[in-house]
Amino acid sequence: MVVHIVMLQFKEENKRDNIVKVKELLENLESSIDELNSIEVGVNFSESLRAFDLSLYSKFDTKENLKVYATHPEHLKVLEVIRAVTLESKVVDYLL
Repeated sequence: MVVHIVMLQFKEENKRDNIVKVKELLENLESSIDELNSIEVGVNFSESLRAFDLSLYSKFDTKENLKVYATHPEHLKVLEVIRAVTLESKVVDYLL
């Protein structure tokens, strides 16, 4: 089992609306990409200076399935939106 975690820091312009939009777009990928076993998207409530705005936790059967997800046309469309509205992202991928 492969776990893929991403954390996003959003630009201030239209921040709340963009977080809601990206959350919905990411959650919709579960029904569009067969290789994606599950996805959980959370919006941060912490006021810590270290906090990011949104996190994504997803699972895949194999590394190859993660690669398929990463290059899937539906995922690439979401990435375009994410890149336009975020300042920074961090990722961790690991095997369970």
